[in-house]
Amino acid sequence: MEIQPPQLIMFSNLNDIIMQKIKIIVLVVLSIFVLSCSKTSNVKKLKIGHGLDQSHPVHKAMLYMAEQAAKKSNGTLQISVYPSQQLGTERECLELLQIGSLAMTKVSSSVLEGFAPIFKVFSLPYIFKSEEHKFNVFEGKVGEELLLSPQKFWLRGLCFYDAGSRSFYTKEKPINTPADLAGLKIRTQESATSVKLVNALGGSATPISWGELYTALQQGVVDGAENNPPSFYLSRHYEVCKYYSIDEHTAVPDVLLISTIIWNDLTPREQKWLQESANESYVYQKKLWKESTMESLKAVEEAGVEISYPDKTPFIEKVQPLLEEYKEEKDVYDLIQKIKNVK
Repeated sequence: MEIQPPQLIMFSNLNDIIMQKIKIIVLVVLSIFVLSCSKTSNVKKLKIGHGLDQSHPVHKAMLYMAEQAAKKSNGTLQISVYPSQQLGTERECLELLQIGSLAMTKVSSSVLEGFAPIFKVFSLPYIFKSEEHKFNVFEGKVGEELLLSPQKFWLRGLCFYDAGSRSFYTKEKPINTPADLAGLKIRTQESATSVKLVNALGGSATPISWGELYTALQQGVVDGAENNPPSFYLSRHYEVCKYYSIDEHTAVPDVLLISTIIWNDLTPREQKWLQESANESYVYQKKLWKESTMESLKAVEEAGVEISYPDKTPFIEKVQPLLEEYKEEKDVYDLIQKIKNVK
């Protein structure tokens, strides 16, 4: 075995040390370069979490918004959409927005009322005179004021999404009059106003999260629920509930929200791009929603669901005492009057 001279061993070790130091210097330089590039590129990445299926019109509208934002910003404003409660339930996503851990979410205004109580107005029965009246509210001054109102709760509304009108679907019999709700457990959203509504009509309101509802219907935890046609169809709840009674007791919109922590971190230019993209997605979603509603009603009927259109008068009369209660809540009652006065 050949023995290497000591001076060569020392030289070899010195080379190793020098090479190691060079590697460290190169890594430090590369890190500085990468960091400086990321700062100068100004790419903002925003995540949206929501609970709906990928085929839902609202999900498609959010994807459209992401496309528009990328175009307007030349790719510097990037939005990723996570459906089907991948990032949490509606309530969990709202809580993540409040601490700035999630940028955006879509929630029903019924759930939002637990964070910003003024939104309970949309859960009140028969608040809109017509579909045209509803859209005039969403798109006008009243709608704008509502969208900005939850900023004190670290939430800022960007736009509404149409969610049509909510009606009852049940397992054993149709709901043709309020009396048909007697003795039935009806799933509601996690909304105090929705609970009051169903109880006022004679049912037994049972709040259950959207993701758990199919199993709850199957297992008899509840006897029915209430929602719009696309949600009834896309959730496949029609497989369990064979009666859909179109009483259209509420027209509860969805609300697209951004964390004020994230919003304030955007430049005025980026805020403009995002708001414009959200507004354009609202227009797109209205079109998709109308198409989806017609398709959904046809599909559930073909699947054996009995669709009925009960007289709304008994329902309207039954809930009048509920509306009178809100005279004691000045903010809500004043908002009701504002909505009624929208042309």
